[in-house]
Amino acid sequence: MNIFDIMGPVMVGPSSSHTAGAVRIGRTARRLLGSQPVRADILLHGSFAATGAGHGTDRAIVAGLLGMAPDDPDIPKSLWLAEGVGMAVTIRTGEIRNAHPNTALLTVTNTEERTLTVSASSLGGGRIRVNAIDGMEAAFSGEYPTLIIRNEDRPGILSEVTRALGDSGANIATVQLYRDRRGGLAVTVIECDEPLDQRLLNELAGLDGVVRCTYLDREKED
Repeated sequence: MNIFDIMGPVMVGPSSSHTAGAVRIGRTARRLLGSQPVRADILLHGSFAATGAGHGTDRAIVAGLLGMAPDDPDIPKSLWLAEGVGMAVTIRTGEIRNAHPNTALLTVTNTEERTLTVSASSLGGGRIRVNAIDGMEAAFSGEYPTLIIRNEDRPGILSEVTRALGDSGANIATVQLYRDRRGGLAVTVIECDEPLDQRLLNELAGLDGVVRCTYLDREKED
């Protein structure tokens, strides 16, 4: 058992689920986008929607989008700080079907007009789970070096991905496969024990049938 499961994370705010977890949801969306968002639409669901304002969930998610850690003393100022760096933020509440009570749906856009939609839940103790990326199912925590590969749903692609990982000496911790329909697009989520180098990432991105390869290194608090 991790010590944080017993004691909880070091953080600013009254609730590990509504504050520390919410910061990590924002940080993970920023990491997946690959840069600072200039626009962010945040939909709060369930308990996040009901008590999020009082617990600072809205400010915590925005703080994460700004790259703050859960113990950053400036989290309460995040909405003002976002305005200062030119990040337009919309916060609203709504229902997400079959979602965990502490769930947020974030749509973020960077200066290059790349837009990403991320659904993620806060599980308690500062832990989170990403549920979907751009509407496609994908379950991971961001605590391990993680590959999110979007690929054509056809034979041979997964074996090419795992061969490249094996040839590089990477040890796979978990593999999850999702698809929208047979023969359509699939998402492969691979968590590894150690960080992956850029040469390998370039090789994976260049494989025939791979549409996009996104990599999240192990989560580190700045």
